[in-house]
Amino acid sequence: MSKLAAQDKFLDLSDYGRPVATVFANQLKDTRFTPIHVTLLFGISGIVAIFCILKGYYFLAGVFLILKSVIDAADGELARIKQTPSYTGRYLDSVFDIILNFMFLMTICYVSKATIWLTVLAFICIQLQGTLYNYYYVILRNKLVGGDSTSKIFEYKSPKAFPHESQKSVDILFGIYTIVYGVFDRIIHFLDSDAHKVKSFPNWFMTLLSIYGLGFQLLIIAIMLPMNLIEFIIPFFIIYTCLIFVLIGIRKMIFKV
Repeated sequence: MSKLAAQDKFLDLSDYGRPVATVFANQLKDTRFTPIHVTLLFGISGIVAIFCILKGYYFLAGVFLILKSVIDAADGELARIKQTPSYTGRYLDSVFDIILNFMFLMTICYVSKATIWLTVLAFICIQLQGTLYNYYYVILRNKLVGGDSTSKIFEYKSPKAFPHESQKSVDILFGIYTIVYGVFDRIIHFLDSDAHKVKSFPNWFMTLLSIYGLGFQLLIIAIMLPMNLIEFIIPFFIIYTCLIFVLIGIRKMIFKV
């Protein structure tokens, strides 16, 4: 099951782990491992990366950050291979991501000279970057008839659970999701409220936008850590956010409704 229609597929710079994730997921397709188990596994990889940062093992930290991105792609792949789409898995994945993002930055703050306030600002910036990427990406995903429908452009209501999952679990995780992501979604929707009316985005634009994908963000951190640039990570992501207005400006000027 593809996530995008054939004409909408693009080079996703944040999805570099997809080939390995696909192989990994295929190895699990006939086992008892579920996508939820894989989601928990990428959480463990993220925690190990945090431990490595605290101990000063920056190269290893980078390895586990990249491994986290690979495993993060594998849970969705396994769900598609087993044909078991899940709102539980979709929201759990997103909740784990935002918790780990916060922990990554706070750990970097702890071992560097960054202030807590700049770190919180960097966290907000990273989430806004990722939200812009996801907003445009989900618009494309929703064009695919019969594709993965677990991600919606506007998520204001808890969805009806699939037969193989609990409605209570979906409702609880949806509630947590709206609390931690809601404000970021509203900000991006406010900045570009008409984007969902666009018929399509060209592949080059989506490739450019993918520098805001979580995988690419973690890759940047994974590269900066062993280069002893840890003091620059927090300010980098704050400045990096300026591209949001450039990307939205391109969308409004060139790809009009």
